[in-house]
Amino acid sequence: MKKHNFSAGPCILPQSVLKQASNAVLNFNDLNLSLLEISHRSKDFVEVMETARSLALEHLGLQNKGYHALFLQGGASMQFLMTAYNLLENKAAYLNTGTWSDKAIKEAKMLGEVVEVASSKSDGFNFIPKNYTIPKDIDYFHCTSNNTIYGTQMDGFPTTDVPLICDMSSDIFSRQLDFSKFSLIYAGAQKNMGPAGATLVVVKEDVLGKVTRNIPSMLNYRVMINKDSMFNTPPVFAVYVSMLTLKWLKELGGISEIEKVNKQKAALLYTEIDRNPLFKGYVAYKEDRSIMNATFNIVNEQLKETFDSQVKAAGISGINGHRSVGGYRASMYNALTLESVQVLVDVMQEVERIG
Repeated sequence: MKKHNFSAGPCILPQSVLKQASNAVLNFNDLNLSLLEISHRSKDFVEVMETARSLALEHLGLQNKGYHALFLQGGASMQFLMTAYNLLENKAAYLNTGTWSDKAIKEAKMLGEVVEVASSKSDGFNFIPKNYTIPKDIDYFHCTSNNTIYGTQMDGFPTTDVPLICDMSSDIFSRQLDFSKFSLIYAGAQKNMGPAGATLVVVKEDVLGKVTRNIPSMLNYRVMINKDSMFNTPPVFAVYVSMLTLKWLKELGGISEIEKVNKQKAALLYTEIDRNPLFKGYVAYKEDRSIMNATFNIVNEQLKETFDSQVKAAGISGINGHRSVGGYRASMYNALTLESVQVLVDVMQEVERIG
């Protein structure tokens, strides 16, 4: 039976990418060696790294605009600290929209003053705060574009004269934005780009070199830039699969084309959530709903077992909500098909019919 993978991360990947990656594990570039056992400094892997970094900038429209793309380790959680180490001299401002921005704030506070300009924490992070003021006397403003756990997403970003930093872990490459507004973007690969183990960082050169502290080599963006993301041994498999996924996206027509599909998928599911009396969305306002992660609950708990069994019978996987929220979460990353979303909607309608 075909599986319909709504996992929030590690994410669903294109079947064509998985097949290429599987072949590379056995025999990479007809070397009769595995990708996993060749030198990361061999010309074959250096080409992979260079291609991955180049494609990332190309998709974001940031080539030849003073940006560097890096593939690092440690996940977005490492970037919570690394961002502050490299950019926070005195004071930074953060928008608190979920668990991960909450954790980013905690890390930054170890290195300087943090101003929390707004938060939806008291309401269970079920909306994106608006109409907040960004101070002018700060080193940078940090936000999280998409909140995987709660299913909220920023529809727009503030205009500010200070560097704009964004954690785009769960919606990177899913929609068109003016990415040149951002001085630094980071994203764990496992949410919408590749397997766990690699983290994409896109940083503008002119934002670096302004702090007076000594930065450890492994946390220093300039060190990583100078070493082409290979100061130490990179996560070769994660980088390779991310490169394949970026190539796959380019063949589809890039972000502009995948955004159309992503909006179709989200519209199909949210329409059913709103129409079906058995389900209720978690997010308070429709304009804050994520096109990547739809969170919802079943209204009648007595039908939960029926719904769960129908979901399993349909081959649907990974829609349980995060343990901190409960309910359900359907993650509709780039590689998820419209067909899979239709299968979930069909199950929701069937449970309504028999319930």
